Amino acid sequence: MKARTVLRPTPTVSLLLHRRSAVVALGLLALLTAVMLASACLGQTYVSPAEVWHTLRTGTGPDQLVVGELRVPRIVLGALVGAALGLSGALVQTVTRNPLASPDVIGVGHGAAAATVLALTTGVISSPGALPLVSVAGGLAAAALVYVLAWRHGMQPSRFVLTGVGIGVALSAVVQLYLTDSELEAAEQIKLWLTGSLNGRGYEQAGPLAAVLLLSLPALGWAGRASLPLGLDPDTASALGVRVDRARLGLTVLGVVLAATATGAAGPIGFVALTAPQLARRLTRTPQLPLLNAALTGAVILVAADLAARTLVPPLEIPVGALTALVGGPYLLWLLGKR
Repeated sequence: MKARTVLRPTPTVSLLLHRRSAVVALGLLALLTAVMLASACLGQTYVSPAEVWHTLRTGTGPDQLVVGELRVPRIVLGALVGAALGLSGALVQTVTRNPLASPDVIGVGHGAAAATVLALTTGVISSPGALPLVSVAGGLAAAALVYVLAWRHGMQPSRFVLTGVGIGVALSAVVQLYLTDSELEAAEQIKLWLTGSLNGRGYEQAGPLAAVLLLSLPALGWAGRASLPLGLDPDTASALGVRVDRARLGLTVLGVVLAATATGAAGPIGFVALTAPQLARRLTRTPQLPLLNAALTGAVILVAADLAARTLVPPLEIPVGALTALVGGPYLLWLLGKR
């Protein structure tokens, strides 16, 4: 009880604040600001922090092209995608009660990729740059199919995860079949999109994602409260008056929408949704997954990973999805060994 503080902004409203979570959130926010500034300064051309601030404040200057048009829009998109993936991972792991679960496990990324392939194959679109809506629809459809197939007089988390793995494998086979039979140019386009990258993306993709995050704020407020009893076993949660299946469905839908929108903006970026909630939980030392800190952790991870992807082997640029997978793989093995 000493770790929590009761806030009463009005006589009829009271809020319970976990003090360590608040301190961690402030620290993550400061770290995110520092990483975003470093990403704006560093690259093939170094720009000082003072020049970055001048460019952002005035919108003019010799560094406007590099900072204002190339780096900053990409940084903003990376922070939004990371936050959406961190939130989505926390919601899915709360529903499944499994730290190894993520939106990728329940088929969101595979569904987005399969929808992309079908759209290219049928000629509905001609370039992956026009794919955000298609990939969002594919991710939502795949997650809905997993949920329907996993439902048996209620939703069991273990069956939900296993069904998602099976659907993901099937959808992945569809993508691989397309890659083996398609022409080289089309295959290269889809392979680049499948790795997940922020290169060439910016405010055009960040705008819809920011709108989804803003519209999701009331639902996220509800999710923060609903996730507390779901950390208990289903019988105990039901005894407390919680409609477990309805709460799980609501959290799953919210997590899938966030993950699908993030995938539509930047392509499938693996392991951020898996690692961010668990890192946030270890930092805050709370029994439940902290949504705000999971979002901030995801944003820090992705902005830092994109900075590394741009600067590790200049002038070449590593797709950020490949870098997160390279780092996330050992983390997953460590998590499996620990469990």
